Amino acid sequence: MNPPLLSEVMVGPSPTDQSSLLLATEGVQRYVWHGAFGAMLIEARDGVAYVNGQRVMSMAELRNPVAVD
Repeated sequence: MNPPLLSEVMVGPSPTDQSSLLLATEGVQRYVWHGAFGAMLIEARDGVAYVNGQRVMSMAELRNPVAVD
């Protein structure tokens, strides 16, 4: 059996200081991006993208905004 391509657990710089982040969840894709301003969590749940828990609007939503009363 082949090992998974991506790790299923992400640990902080010092495992004793931080608990591990479980990345493998049924129906959810998670990636941790390490950028110049720190790490961010990118998730895809039910076809919707989230960055650090905040929903990301799709291009279709940006092009066709729905008026909310």
